[in-house]
Parts: sequence; C-alpha cells; structure tokens
Amino acid sequence: MAGAAISVRGLHVVRGGREVLPDLDLEVEIGTVTGLLGPSGSGKSTLIRAIVGVQIVAAGEVTVLGLPAGSPELRRRVGYVTQAPSVYADLTVRENLRYFASIVGVGPDRVETVVGQVGLAAERDQVVSTLSGGQRARVSLATALLDEPEVLVLDEPTVGLDPVLRRDLWDLFHELAERGSTLLVSSHVMDEASRCDRLVLLREGRILAADTPEGLRARTGADDLDEAFLRLVDGAA
Repeated sequence: MAGAAISVRGLHVVRGGREVLPDLDLEVEIGTVTGLLGPSGSGKSTLIRAIVGVQIVAAGEVTVLGLPAGSPELRRRVGYVTQAPSVYADLTVRENLRYFASIVGVGPDRVETVVGQVGLAAERDQVVSTLSGGQRARVSLATALLDEPEVLVLDEPTVGLDPVLRRDLWDLFHELAERGSTLLVSSHVMDEASRCDRLVLLREGRILAADTPEGLRARTGADDLDEAFLRLVDGAA
C-alpha cells in the first residue's frame, strides 16, 4: 500500500443532539479515487466536514497527510467542494477563477487550464448567475483545482450533470489520481460506484463495507453494486 492520505480513528460526532457518527474508523489510500456512498442522512457530509476540519467532533482523531484535520498547513494541500456552489454569482467564470487564483498565488495560465478541465471553456465569460446548477458546481470544482491539491474532497460533485459530463468528470478524477492526488468523492448514486478504485458504504453513520467494487461483488455474491449494497444493508439490519 502507498500509505494513508486520510486516517480516521474512533470518530464520534453529535449534531443537534443526535449521534450522527457513533465510532467510525477509515483509511483512504494515497493516489486513489475512493467513493463514499450511502443514502441521504447516512452521515456522508458530516464525515466529509470532519475530514476537512470544519466539523466539531465529540471524540476521535482525524488526520490528513499526517496532520490533524483543519491544520493551517493543510489549507493549500486540501481542496474541498461542497454541495452548494461556493463562488460569486455576479462575476463571470473567468473573473471568479482569477480572483481565487490571486488568493492562492497561481497565474492566468492555470485559470485557463482548469476551465478546460471542468468543461467550461465556452462559458468562461458568462456570469455565474446565468449558468445551470451543474455548471455552477463545475465552477466550484475549478476553484478547488487551481492550486493542484494533494487531497480533493468532493461532496456530491456530479449532481445535476448529464451522463456525458459525469463521465468526463470521472475521467478527470482518475487523471488527477494518476498524478498522485487522493480523491474522496461522496455520492448517493450507486451507478457511479464502479468508477471508484475503492468504495466505502455508509449507513446510519456506520461503515457497512470498505473494499474495491470487485471485492464487494465477490463478498456478497451480487452481479451489480446496487444489489451488493442491498445485501449488505439486509445483512446489517
């Protein structure tokens, strides 16, 4: 193994008086695309928030690239894309990216590169408020890619995208991993599971399984990952 980019030990999170993550352990290997899958309310977003260091935790330890999650030293090394687009609606795509590029200290060439990577070259001079939801999500992704993070955490990045764009983004995710980045991608869409190197199946704050797609099919005897997940759920009930 190449080692763990993300390590979670005994993570316990309570939100609104409800135990969301009771006692969770997880490792995400360097240079992989790991899918975090599960139904809405399973704790995916809470786990992601803990990994990027913006979630108050009751107990446990989360380290990223060997440092405590949320450490100032990780700000340039970890990219985080939330479900809600985190860009300025009254600026164009290019203006948004140039602004964020000035913050992280990269030049205009990098802006043009990431615009192309997320498939927005034709919309680079369009005001973000006029874009579709899927396009706005891709602008947010582009901002996260500007300084080439070592770890990229994506919360439902393909929601609202057509099948072609989803395919292209997954191809991009694997290109980034091949260059050494580590990606953790959350989704509730099981047909995306087969695109991941490894899968973490989460339900009610607990990990049902952490394995390769092939390993999960072999373990459950299922022909597809939807059925594998259902068999794991039934076995945990």
